[in-house]
Amino acid sequence: MAETTLLTIGQLARRSGVPVRTIRFWSDEGILPETDRSVSNYRRYDGRAVARLDLVRTLRELGMGLEDIRLVLERRRSVEEVAASHVQAIDNQIRALRTQRAVCTLLARGAPSARKAALMNDLARLSASERQQMIDEFVDATFAGTDPDAPGAGIAANMRTLPTELPDDPTTEQVEAWVELAELVSDPAFRARAREMAVAGSETGSDQPQFDPSPVVEHAGTAVADGTAPDSPEGQAVLARIIDPGMDAAARDQLAATIDTFTDRRVHRYWDLLGILNGWGRAPSQAEPFEWFSAALRAHN
Repeated sequence: MAETTLLTIGQLARRSGVPVRTIRFWSDEGILPETDRSVSNYRRYDGRAVARLDLVRTLRELGMGLEDIRLVLERRRSVEEVAASHVQAIDNQIRALRTQRAVCTLLARGAPSARKAALMNDLARLSASERQQMIDEFVDATFAGTDPDAPGAGIAANMRTLPTELPDDPTTEQVEAWVELAELVSDPAFRARAREMAVAGSETGSDQPQFDPSPVVEHAGTAVADGTAPDSPEGQAVLARIIDPGMDAAARDQLAATIDTFTDRRVHRYWDLLGILNGWGRAPSQAEPFEWFSAALRAHN
């Protein structure tokens, strides 16, 4: 019977290219136990230990942790299972690195404010669930206590709509959108304005003046594009295409107040930023036409 060849730890290190201190550490951790000890109490390793070392080295070079490797060696998990979970971890790291790359690209354009730089750093590290939580907390505070069955209540659900992840290779525009969105939802003035709109939207009193928004977008939008002043004769002629020309001054003022309640450029910007992040594209702004409409309604004196 052939005598089994045993290698000293130094011989094993030279054969494998793994440093002696690393082999000793793995041995002490039970990942690579020695086959036996010499009479001088030196560690010795047989062919099975050599093969085991090759596997451990390969898995470590792939970035797997010692505990996962231990489970594989003890046959409590298969290499396939560990590799699959490791692929997911690598994908997460790649996404984080790509986001960090986009943030660095923004920083390279010029020195941002201290607050914006901190937001960039924070957003680069946030997970998708943490970013979603940031938006959810804003929406929860905005719509707290409002009637969930009121017309327009579905706006709350839409305001939560975020992509589950930034794209694998986020554009600088998308990272900028995240930074701006984070600034927006943390701004007390914006939060108060959004809350005012949500509360007003849940109050469905019959005394609220009714109007069709489509003509506003069409006719007032054209007036804005043409530079027509709302208090000019031409502007009042445009207004007559949107409302009943016989509407009295009090009704016009009441309708203007309603329009003002639900018109805010920052709220439109919120939707614009969601569009950038979700890939919806930019919707035409409706803030300017409604601002024009409100001014035209009040120009009756």
